[in-house]
Amino acid sequence: MNDELISVIQVGKQLGKKKAAIFKVMKRLGITALKRRDSDSGNQFVAYITQDEFGRVRSEVEARRASRTNESDNYRNGDGFVSAELGEFYLIRLEPDHDPFRFKVGFAANVTERLRALRCSAPFSVLVKSWPCRRLWEKTAIDCVTADCERLHTEVFRCNSFEMVLERCEQFFKMMPPPR
Repeated sequence: MNDELISVIQVGKQLGKKKAAIFKVMKRLGITALKRRDSDSGNQFVAYITQDEFGRVRSEVEARRASRTNESDNYRNGDGFVSAELGEFYLIRLEPDHDPFRFKVGFAANVTERLRALRCSAPFSVLVKSWPCRRLWEKTAIDCVTADCERLHTEVFRCNSFEMVLERCEQFFKMMPPPR
């Protein structure tokens, strides 16, 4: 095992990524940085990882970069365009029995997959309804259907009348042209 250390800042520079992105990759890989004071940084703590850990981070970054390149090739060839631009706007109740007025709204290219992923953190989530949607409509739709609702998180809200939110969704998408 190679124990020579490299700073997370250097890792980011070598891989063309910001330090925050490197920390996210490290977290995904279960890598914890060693923090040491560095005189070159005004005696502040600097995060370091081993060369072996750097190799794992580099492999992950390169794999994701290759994956994005393949997706953009599909996009240019017309294979990925529909899934990138067209999808569905969803209305999900997060805990229908415990907190029936808390809900999540947003855009997904694949609502079934989005609900599956959401159930990891909110296992009782129920898809109420979804509507065909363009990605560009998402923010406007959210602003429209959540008027007078309390924002709890980015796309999570609490309302006084869930039926009113559902009706606003229906009205919004009734006005919009069929997405193509």
